[in-house]
Amino acid sequence: MKIRWPVLMMTCAVAIAAGGCEEEHMHQLPDMRAADEAAIRAASQEWSAAASSRDLEKAVSFYADDATYNPPGAPLAAGKDAIRKVWANVVAIPGGNLRWETTKVEVARSGDLAYDTGAYTLTKNDAGGKPVTTKGKYVVVWKKQTDGKWKVIEDIDNPDQ
Repeated sequence: MKIRWPVLMMTCAVAIAAGGCEEEHMHQLPDMRAADEAAIRAASQEWSAAASSRDLEKAVSFYADDATYNPPGAPLAAGKDAIRKVWANVVAIPGGNLRWETTKVEVARSGDLAYDTGAYTLTKNDAGGKPVTTKGKYVVVWKKQTDGKWKVIEDIDNPDQ
């Protein structure tokens, strides 16, 4: 088989140019990271308010249908139905009040994935009815959906003690 160098070189040149054009096109897309960060911070605050007010359906609405939640001391909850069962227990805690504060949001340059980290406080009544507070931290991964809204796809938290 005889190699046709002009054809090979032309093919390589086209491939390189196409790759360069694609990269150039990516750099021409507007950088929406600041707006996406603001949207995620607002969603996280709204989600925390839903948890604090014990609004089960609103709290679960922030998850994508195929999300997973890794609750402390419990098995993985995969999918919205399993996550709803975990959250049903959380909102039913006697004297329970869960809230969190986002400290960091990082949005991928691609604009389709992001994560946020922060700290949470869970207050609940002990066996004697006395309020006890647990503090912890969390990491949440968000994915931009086809409708442009951000939904949680991964959620993990654990207590500081």
